Order: sequence, then structure tokens, then C-alpha cells
Amino acid sequence: EETIKQLSSTGSPDLLHMATHGFFFEDVEESKREPSFGGITGEDVYRYADDPLLRSGLAFTGANHYWMYGKAVTGMDNGVLTAYEVANLNLFNTKLAVLSACDTGLGEIQGSEGVYGLQRAFKMAGVDYLLMSLWKVDDAVTSQFMQTFYQKLLDDKLLIEQAFQQAQQLTRQQHPDPYYWAAF
Repeated sequence: EETIKQLSSTGSPDLLHMATHGFFFEDVEESKREPSFGGITGEDVYRYADDPLLRSGLAFTGANHYWMYGKAVTGMDNGVLTAYEVANLNLFNTKLAVLSACDTGLGEIQGSEGVYGLQRAFKMAGVDYLLMSLWKVDDAVTSQFMQTFYQKLLDDKLLIEQAFQQAQQLTRQQHPDPYYWAAF
């Protein structure tokens, strides 16, 4: 988490790839918000937040400890990078951000304003292109997909859109079920 936040001051890279755990919590009615057994946990802070940019994020080192015990590991941030925090970063030098994690494309639709979640946050931070998922993804197939995507993008020097389309097409040929190839 700290490393990603430092990119704002040190200059963001052209390509940012994050392979971790993503989350998005649906809004819960105020009357149905109950803390976990044993009191409020760190996870509850995000699960029951009013702001959808706080209910969406990525988990890094220390997140599990924070979610379970409600406090960060000594000397570290809490390990949870929320969409709210991302929206306040300067990633204007980043052409492509790849969020190789589950549920990173989810968010809350608010009227005609669009979707509030990680995708909005990374765009607000200045990223040109995003690659993210709409559901929980299979680790092995995602690894193959990402390797193919980067091979097409970096070795074959295709445009981002072309590299993505070809990687998706190859994944679809090997795994016809849309669960495996349509998440990104």
C-alpha cells in the first residue's frame, strides 16, 4: 500500500500491474449493519461505509491483520488501498493499470454519474487504460491470460486493445466457458 501511495510523489510508471486481492462490498441498509461477532473489525469499517469508494479496494501486506483485529501492523499502513485513496493519487504518467484481482471492475451505480469504484478512482488519478475483472477469477487461467497479454503487448508490440483482444481470444479457445475469459 505504501509503495503505491509513494508513486504520487516519485512519478508513476508507464505500466502498473497489481496482482492481489480486490473487493467491493454492496451497500448495506443502515438498519442491517451489524458488526462481526466479537465487535467491529477492520473489515466492518469498509463493509458498512456509506461512501462506495471506501467499500472498494485492493488488499496488500497487512490487510488481513487489519481486517481481523481492526489495527494496522506496527510501522505500516493498514494494507487496504481503497478506491477513495486511489482517487487522490497522481498517476497521470501511467498509461495502463492492470488490476489482476477479483471484483476490481465492480462498483456502485449512482444515478447518471456512472460507477463508483476502483475504475472511477484510477481514472480520476489519471490512468489512461485499465484492465480489471467483473467477478472472482480463476488463478491459473488468469496467469495464462496475463502472460499472453504481456507477450502480445511487450514482445509483439501490439496496441493495448489489440493485445487484450488477442489474449482474450486465445483464452476463449482454450477455455470456452465465459467464466474463464470474459471477466476482464
